[in-house]
Amino acid sequence: MAKKSNSAEKRHRKSEERRLRNKSTKSAVKTSVKNFITLAQKKDPQTEAALQAALKEMIKKIDTAAGKGIIKKNAAARKKSRMQRFYNTMKARNTAAQ
Repeated sequence: MAKKSNSAEKRHRKSEERRLRNKSTKSAVKTSVKNFITLAQKKDPQTEAALQAALKEMIKKIDTAAGKGIIKKNAAARKKSRMQRFYNTMKARNTAAQ
């Protein structure tokens, strides 16, 4: 970056710090969603407690990201709703299979 002014240099530095912080939070959200989906697709009925814990952790990460403004509130609500519906259908399938 060409040096324009001290304030522009600081703005650039701070925006880079925020970008990296936001990137790590988004990555954590995506990882928790992926872990939840892979756990939900297993046919093992003993994973019910682990699945509930994964859902709770995923929702917490999504809410944290939305609270910090990293993802929009409506996008967070939509993602949580879809994952909850996915959880309910998987739970219904597992109980019907038993």
